Amino acid sequence: MDPKLLEDLQAKARVLHEALPWIRRVAGRTIVVKYGGNAMTDERLRDVFVDDVALLRAVGVDVVVVHGGGPEITAAMAQLGREARFVDGQRVTDADTMDVVRMVLVGRINKTLVGRINRHGRLAVGLSGEDGLLVTARRRRDPGGLDLGFVGDVDQVDPTALRALTGVGLIPVIATVAAGPDGLPYNVNADAVAGAVAASLDAEKLVYLTDVEGLYGDLSDPSSLYSRATLDDVEQLLSDGRLHSGMIPKLRGVATALRGGVRSAHILDGRRRHALLLELFTDQGVGTMIGPGRSGASGRTGTRT
Repeated sequence: MDPKLLEDLQAKARVLHEALPWIRRVAGRTIVVKYGGNAMTDERLRDVFVDDVALLRAVGVDVVVVHGGGPEITAAMAQLGREARFVDGQRVTDADTMDVVRMVLVGRINKTLVGRINRHGRLAVGLSGEDGLLVTARRRRDPGGLDLGFVGDVDQVDPTALRALTGVGLIPVIATVAAGPDGLPYNVNADAVAGAVAASLDAEKLVYLTDVEGLYGDLSDPSSLYSRATLDDVEQLLSDGRLHSGMIPKLRGVATALRGGVRSAHILDGRRRHALLLELFTDQGVGTMIGPGRSGASGRTGTRT
């Protein structure tokens, strides 16, 4: 055999040996993945994500995918000649806008993602929060008195349908349109839904795929990237008011999940190919791992435990 080929094959074998103990830790457990950012909009990264999800299911992980689709909603509204309006980062959602949200999230993004996963076999089932009252919402009230329309906050998650699907080896893919008061649909933040879903399932891990390398104490300071952090760290960062606006709902979702019994949360750069597998199945990981412990257990280097 060619020595270079043999060396390449041995390197692959070493990777499998390193991954094996991590695979054993998560096999038979539930991992909730919030899918967003460039990993969702870049066609090549989307295919990588789909392959990684299929691999996780193949090694025995119960995977639940939660997705949003804000940029796609805004683009669809522009095509229809409608202007998107935001207040503090939240989309003002009147009845016509809610129709577009539903069409894009449930009818387009969800079914496209399900179809791509199912190229690997009978694996994925698409749901929205309205299905089986999976996610119910209460109407959000703007502190300034502005009517945000059909914008909601998570009131309750009923994981019955999710447990039934994962119990037979299927991957639920959730679009974050929730059932609101009087049976009306509500637009709910996908980061918040992911945290609440993970808590309802007593998940092993909650993973956010985003467009930064992980959690920064200060986004303008590259050296402030955390490799490990704790719930105390998260609560401190939220109270300090120094976070980039896009990280706030993610960390609130992390806090919901960890308080609800999830063992760890992970914030990863979805622009990095196979970030999900690198974080879960290697000693060092590639993003920020957040655990429920007290401050003092955090750091910016070190092997994951």
